[in-house]
Amino acid sequence: MKKICLLGLGLMAAASASAKVTLSQFITDNMVMQQNSTMTVPGKALPGAKVTVKTDWLDKPLAVKAGADGAFRVDVPTPAAGGPFTMILSDGDGDPTVLCNLLAGEVWICSGQSNMEFMVNRNNWGSSLMNGDVVVATSQHPDIRILKVKQQTSYTPLDDTAVANGGWVEANPATMGVSAIGYLFALQMHDELGVPVGIIDSSWGGTVAEAWTPFGPLESVPGFESQLNALQSSGFDAERINKVYNQQFAQWTESLDKAGREFDRGVMQSGAGWGKMPLPGIWENSVLPGFDGLVWIQRELELPAEAAGKPLTLEVGVVDDLDDTYFNGVRIGGYENPGKSRVYEVPGNLVKAGKNVITVKIVDFMGEGGVKDGSKMAAAVDGKVYPLDGEWSYCADMTLAEMPRRPSSPQGPNYPTVLYNAMINPLKVLPVKGVIWYQGCSNVGRAAQYEPLFKSLIGSWRTAFDNPEMSFYFVQLAGYLAQKNVQPESEWALLRNSQAKALELPNTGMAVAIDLGHPTDIHPSNKQEVARRLGLIALSRDYGRKDVVYKAPVLKSAKADGNKMVLKFDGAVKPTSVAVTGFIVGGKDGKFAYANARMVGDDTIVVSSPLVDKPAVVRYDWADYPGGNLYGTTGLPVAPFATDL
Repeated sequence: MKKICLLGLGLMAAASASAKVTLSQFITDNMVMQQNSTMTVPGKALPGAKVTVKTDWLDKPLAVKAGADGAFRVDVPTPAAGGPFTMILSDGDGDPTVLCNLLAGEVWICSGQSNMEFMVNRNNWGSSLMNGDVVVATSQHPDIRILKVKQQTSYTPLDDTAVANGGWVEANPATMGVSAIGYLFALQMHDELGVPVGIIDSSWGGTVAEAWTPFGPLESVPGFESQLNALQSSGFDAERINKVYNQQFAQWTESLDKAGREFDRGVMQSGAGWGKMPLPGIWENSVLPGFDGLVWIQRELELPAEAAGKPLTLEVGVVDDLDDTYFNGVRIGGYENPGKSRVYEVPGNLVKAGKNVITVKIVDFMGEGGVKDGSKMAAAVDGKVYPLDGEWSYCADMTLAEMPRRPSSPQGPNYPTVLYNAMINPLKVLPVKGVIWYQGCSNVGRAAQYEPLFKSLIGSWRTAFDNPEMSFYFVQLAGYLAQKNVQPESEWALLRNSQAKALELPNTGMAVAIDLGHPTDIHPSNKQEVARRLGLIALSRDYGRKDVVYKAPVLKSAKADGNKMVLKFDGAVKPTSVAVTGFIVGGKDGKFAYANARMVGDDTIVVSSPLVDKPAVVRYDWADYPGGNLYGTTGLPVAPFATDL
């Protein structure tokens, strides 16, 4: 039931909780309606009843007949920016349903993974918003309204979606558990436009783009055939889908074992390829900066004679992401309980006096890998504890790109279509101005697939909202992981390039964030600047602010001239220091070297390297965490680029 308000408008004297008309959970008091548009209001009433809709901005009521199941939909023209307004719905039986404190203005959806979910007042990832306390303390803005969609999944498209806080709420210190980028973007729009602004926060950390894409458009993107076939062949039934997944997962673990390094897992290894790693700890912070993939770790456990033949409890700690654990060469468990400490019971027949060998295969898919800091690593026999923290042997076996691709679990948020079905599809009845999007980290390593996938996502959302020109603005991934001067194989750079390809679609815009990253934190804290850059795009493209520049100059031409390359931009560029940094140059043989770059005039740069006699290719800011320093005259960074891609 919707909240019932006491009105002083002469429309009714009082109301009670016995209203017959119920509405979708995302249509509530305090909502912002997209101004000068038509909003579809779905609901339930008495079967066959005449439902009337009265507002204080329309001259006369609207009416629609409920179906045999009581369902109805009524299209309501929305007013110009302003408010507050009231809407009253009645089926003629019992008290009406009243929506009060409505505003008309500009409505934007903010969606994506953790950098969009990243909240103003708190986060789950150890990061916090820059100057977050000030942002919270100054967040009393009644004209900014927030709808936070609860995180949920569905194998089929839903008509309604669960929401937090009972629905729409006003911005204030108590409601800042919301996307920081979304709120800061709304604040900028409100300050610049002087109208109410609503944001719909529909985001989920760690999620992949295919989970946010509907079934039909995904069929044209290579790589999702098995999951889509599983959905369709199972009739979208959860139990049958999970059965198919269990079979696929078993096949994946088997293929991973076959693809991995062959060695006796009951014997300590040494020599080529093996080093030492401190554990617990994250290997990106020590011996394997920037590594995602499969790593073996080993440790000897010395036990006294009285422990032989007795059951042993082995705690490996919180492994990121998956483990497969062996004791004296025998597998004792694995591939379970991600995010929790791995605890295994070792049967007594495997436990011997003297040296025992513990071998763990760790599979890391993104971000941090290893055994989480603070984890307990120990073995226990007969109540006596043997610590296992300290130095372990390790071997980096396969990169993520070399590994067989893991099937997505249908029980989580990363299965194709499940987030679109539950968290976007229901909202399509609401007219919105556009979408701001921050996602891509979880698709790193699949750049070739991401280009058609992301374009399909954008097109499918526009189709769903019946708005083929709906604005869609996104954030290009920030710098992350160890800085390298020359990294032409960077998977992060490739993914950024695939993101930029979406600019080939109309009414898209890209906020470049390459300069806002952090080498050890995938969640940069300066969300204010990210939101500002997204806001510049919207102000220029959607609201006609001709005085607003929303992007830096882009490369116009690149020509070889003997032992150098001459790059010309479509506007003036400026480095932040005497040295121009961030360029690499390569020949036709595919070998790259760090480039010496020189400014020649305001819009031309000449790059060369004594290691490349005949340069043919130039790339800029092309690394996981690059060090480019080139900006436009308005202070916006030049976007990463590659002349050969």
